[in-house]
Amino acid sequence: MFGFSFKLIYNEFGDVMKVLLHICCAPCSSACIKVLREENIDITGYWYNPNIHPYKEYENRLNALKEYSKLINLDVVYNDYYGLREFTKNVVNILDNRCGYCYMNRLEEVIKYAKENNYDAFTSTLFISPYQNHDLLKKICEELSKKHEIKFLYRDFRPYFYKGKKMFKETNLYMQKYCGCVFSEEERYNKKIKDSNSD
Repeated sequence: MFGFSFKLIYNEFGDVMKVLLHICCAPCSSACIKVLREENIDITGYWYNPNIHPYKEYENRLNALKEYSKLINLDVVYNDYYGLREFTKNVVNILDNRCGYCYMNRLEEVIKYAKENNYDAFTSTLFISPYQNHDLLKKICEELSKKHEIKFLYRDFRPYFYKGKKMFKETNLYMQKYCGCVFSEEERYNKKIKDSNSD
């Protein structure tokens, strides 16, 4: 238990709420799933992350989620699309604002599936990361919720980020070192180079 207060969530018919959870990666999902399950929410995971590059990184994260979902008995829908060319084409001229495109692209796909398959609501494990643009992500989810007329279940999972990472490490499954897109990897290495040069 994480030691937080919560209320049980039901839909308009008094049934347990059925939520489609966009999963960016297995490590980020661990605490989110625990929190939502403790609210008695019926969760299905949804993998759609064409922003993750290079391919080996994409494969490692996908396989880690497949293994982890078996461990915790979670149903996951896999929209397995490696979108290197499409993603880079769409963000190359907006690199400083690429996250907005990335959030919109992934979550709209999640919402379409949720609507077609009668889910009560959607949310994302991206809300656990202190490295994401939380306010922009929330704004995009609210806009998409209105556009597609489906409930957005907002949760600020950030307080559980480090506990979730610790919990996931015990599985010995793959844990990534950067957010996903090749440009964030570039920023990570540029920072390392800059830090080493300033020593």
